[in-house]
Amino acid sequence: MPLPDVNAVLRTYLVANAGLITLVGTPLPVRIYCPRLPENAVLPAVGFFVRGGTSTPYIPNIPTPSFQFDCWGRSVIEARAVYRAVYDALQGIQNIAVVIAPTTYYILSAREEVQGQDLADTTEVPNYFRVLTFFEVMIRGID
Repeated sequence: MPLPDVNAVLRTYLVANAGLITLVGTPLPVRIYCPRLPENAVLPAVGFFVRGGTSTPYIPNIPTPSFQFDCWGRSVIEARAVYRAVYDALQGIQNIAVVIAPTTYYILSAREEVQGQDLADTTEVPNYFRVLTFFEVMIRGID
C-alpha cells in the first residue's frame, strides 16, 4: 500500500467533528484549510500543514507526521475557542477510522506537541488573531 495522504486523512476527520464544525462550519463552506487560509478568508478558520515527522522502515506505511495548526479568529478569544475545539478533536484519540473510498485509514494516535500560543500581527494583517499549536498524528491505511 502506498503512503497515505496524511493531509487528506486528517482533513476528512476534522470536517466530520461536530465540535469543530460548530465554530468553522457555518456559514458554509467549512473553513478548514490545508495548507493555508486563502486570502481574505472568513473567520473563524483553521489552517494546517505537515511540518515534518517520523516514519520507520520496520513498520511500513505508518507515518507519524507533525502538523502545524493555525487557529484563526477575529479576536484572541475566538481564536482560542477554535484552538480548544482542535485540541478536543485530536488530543488523545486512538484507532479512529477515516474512510476515503475505497481505502479505510486509521488515526492510530494523536497528541499535542506544543500547547497553543496566542499570536497577533496587527500591523500586517489587522483583525486576524491566531493560536499556534503542533500535533503529532500516527496514521495507517488498510485496503
